[in-house]
Amino acid sequence: MENLWAPWRMDYILRAGAEKGGCFLCLPPEHTGPDRERLVLYSDPLALVMMNLYPYNNGHLLVAPRRHVATLALANPEERLALGNLLARASEILDQVMAPHGYNMGVNQGRVSGGSVEEHLHIHITPRYQGDNNYMAVIGETKVISEHIMTTYDKLLPAFCE
Repeated sequence: MENLWAPWRMDYILRAGAEKGGCFLCLPPEHTGPDRERLVLYSDPLALVMMNLYPYNNGHLLVAPRRHVATLALANPEERLALGNLLARASEILDQVMAPHGYNMGVNQGRVSGGSVEEHLHIHITPRYQGDNNYMAVIGETKVISEHIMTTYDKLLPAFCE
């Protein structure tokens, strides 16, 4: 497997070790609005949108309830509505800013589903681009993310602040 340089991950790795046991999706109750350090683009009392620190593609976002719940069934009706509205808004913003050709959107619930964070419900929005699966991923077992995560954050943030 080929390794590619991803320097933004080191802060996360060091922070994760210091915050062992904490949930990266949980924000302090008084937290509102964006938070560059946490990659949060938007938050309100019910839900949030943040960049995925380990993206499958440029612009890969996570939408999650603010409340720490494990499944969609445990989310209350207001949280479910907020999640749906944020999914629509996030995809519209990605359309405007990143112009992807399509999306994968999905929820992994439980460890066997592939979910690495099974305690806090979150929905992935992964922009897809024509040709984003190429020989690097198929033959070289390497995924190329062509833009630094903070550059993508800075591009998306103004649209989330409107």
